Amino acid sequence: MERGWSFLLISIMVVAMMACEVEGVGVNWGTMASHPLPPDIVVQMLKDNGIDKVKLFDADENTLKALAKTDIEVMVAIPNNMLQHLSESYKAAKKWVKNNVTRYSFDGGVNIKYVAVGNEPFLTAYNGSYLNNTLPALQNIQKALNDAGLADKVKVTVPLNADVYNSPTDNPVPSAGVFREDIHDLMVQLVEFLNANGAPFTVNIYPFLSLYADESFPVNFAFFDGDSTPIADGEIQYTNVFDANFDTLIASLNKAGFPNMTIIVGEVGWPTNGDKRATIDYAQRFYQGLMKKLMNGQGTPLHPGSFAVYLFSLLDEDVKSIAPGSFERHWGIFQYDGQPKYQLQFSGQNGGLVAAKNVQYLPQKWCVFNPDAANTSTLLDSITYACERADCTALGYGSSCNSLDAQGNASYAYNMYFQVNNQYTINCDFEGLAKITDENASTGSCNFPLQIITGGAERSIMAHMNWAMVIVGIVVILLSSF
Repeated sequence: MERGWSFLLISIMVVAMMACEVEGVGVNWGTMASHPLPPDIVVQMLKDNGIDKVKLFDADENTLKALAKTDIEVMVAIPNNMLQHLSESYKAAKKWVKNNVTRYSFDGGVNIKYVAVGNEPFLTAYNGSYLNNTLPALQNIQKALNDAGLADKVKVTVPLNADVYNSPTDNPVPSAGVFREDIHDLMVQLVEFLNANGAPFTVNIYPFLSLYADESFPVNFAFFDGDSTPIADGEIQYTNVFDANFDTLIASLNKAGFPNMTIIVGEVGWPTNGDKRATIDYAQRFYQGLMKKLMNGQGTPLHPGSFAVYLFSLLDEDVKSIAPGSFERHWGIFQYDGQPKYQLQFSGQNGGLVAAKNVQYLPQKWCVFNPDAANTSTLLDSITYACERADCTALGYGSSCNSLDAQGNASYAYNMYFQVNNQYTINCDFEGLAKITDENASTGSCNFPLQIITGGAERSIMAHMNWAMVIVGIVVILLSSF
């Protein structure tokens, strides 16, 4: 009996430890959407899902007001386009901290824990645009936090892409990791500054991109299932690319003389559309493996302990750049309207993901191809026009709507344009090629979405209705004068 109670007590302790780890998982909350969910709805969704950490890409006033009084740990951010100004002017840095950090630092305010200075500023695709500005901007923001008396409460960091370090081609193993040659000295200075101020190193790791960039990349190595062929690094066997990537960073930090840096994984996730391997099944598989890893506090071979992780991302964003790939608009664990894409459980929940509440949608109307159109010679041009102004990434190769025929493609493109423009009738014509229907045009895996009503959309619709009423009034007046 005593043995049984001991076993039960140990089991309870293990469950409690697992819950503690998963509760520390955060999410990235991006807002690059034509119709973003209102901040108060998103914050309630965070609460309902037991998410206690959120990473932002700006310091939007409405977002921060919605986060007040919640105790959700927040990372606010400074966009890359502000780095030069902040690097050149301490006055500007002091003003930014006053307006976006100090302003919310009071009982019942916002629990701001980090300030992200830039976002992946050393990405090779930027061609060195921010190399000279990032560290000086970081230093000015840190000084401003010091002067505001917030240095102990709020820490600075720089979210960096995993391309800031690598292993040499002649020895491609994690233990050979070193900071990228062209930025090596800058990285050492940056890490030295972060370390001196007790600030974390933040890195974004994307196993999906390894798979996307290389057709020959072993699929199973992108996941945490443990059924891939291990890669040997001395006595260590790596069974997934996440661990190998993370430990390449550990080796790089060790070589630079900073073996004890606190590390945050600022972004990690899997998209669900826009590519043949960006699927819901793969995303669920990836997150299930990641959450199991975090629940067990496994860490990596060179970092056995736990570390903070922010999932990327909370919601789909339909106006993000698709330069890296069409999948960029589909990273959310929730759809654009806050509906879960698959089952995933955070600690504190009784079930799976909890959908957003009190979401308002536009009327049940869709814009589709008109089969009675007299002239279809401009069909391709009309599709191109619509897709240049709305999100048609689901039509791409390997995507959820890739199997539609020409008329189906037209219907999807027309509807996306119609929805993004708040269902105004004028936006469903295309020279007679389109018509409005109250029948849902979705088919199979291809969803024809209804757009949500946001504050801006609602005001726009009301303005449209008001103008219509004015026009009707004028017509009535004119007719009554005869």
